[in-house]
Amino acid sequence: MSKHPDPEDELAGTEQPFVEHLMELRDRLVRAVVAVGLVAAVLFVWPGPGRLYDLLAAPLVAHLPQGSTMIATSVISPFMVPLKILLLAAFLIALPFVLYQVWAFVAPGLYSHEKRLVLPLVVSSTLLFFLGVAFCYFLVFGQVFAFIQSFAPKSITAAPDIEAYLGFVMTMFLAFGLAFEVPIAVVVLARLGVVSVDKLKSFRGYFIVAAFVIAAIVTPPDVVSQLALAIPMCLLYEVGIWAARLFIRHTQAPGEEGRPGPTA
Repeated sequence: MSKHPDPEDELAGTEQPFVEHLMELRDRLVRAVVAVGLVAAVLFVWPGPGRLYDLLAAPLVAHLPQGSTMIATSVISPFMVPLKILLLAAFLIALPFVLYQVWAFVAPGLYSHEKRLVLPLVVSSTLLFFLGVAFCYFLVFGQVFAFIQSFAPKSITAAPDIEAYLGFVMTMFLAFGLAFEVPIAVVVLARLGVVSVDKLKSFRGYFIVAAFVIAAIVTPPDVVSQLALAIPMCLLYEVGIWAARLFIRHTQAPGEEGRPGPTA
């Protein structure tokens, strides 16, 4: 067997020893951690952990009865909760740079058609996750808290615990961030040939039922938040079907051009 590299192999000559891969991975991880640390340092100076928590709590505080405040039931909560929010905010702000480090590590081992597949997915999944979190914060929280407070008896004084609120916010952010990744999941399944576009269309009814079941499980037991999660998921499923047709057409490998792809 010839030991000369295939002239058509794009990756010929790019192989690296295992130790070099580990060293590069270490360097990439260090850069990502340093980036998060630098952002956290800037946020600590301005606007500060307390101000970040105030921003996160603003949708709830705006709907509390006049004179009500949030409380801390643990001695260290006033310190730990704002610090956790600061680190979370730093990670989210630095996430594009972190993902770039991941991309820079794996890109040399990918063929050109694989780069056309992976890079758009990394960028679009990041943007969709941020969009889901923003949708939750700016649109959903206000409606949910107003709906919940409208049911509160007059004899009850609301004083939510800050740790419980942080847990609620993290759950909702994660739920909406992942829900907005539905188009990415649809595109990946279609591109890998797991399911055709026609099959995805035929599964539309099942997905709608699944979306409402998921929304009922991961959101609070109120109609507003469940509809706010399920309806975007259904709409994004349609976006994913449309995007899958375009994505498959533009990310085929050289040997796949002549093959019939998934039915559009």
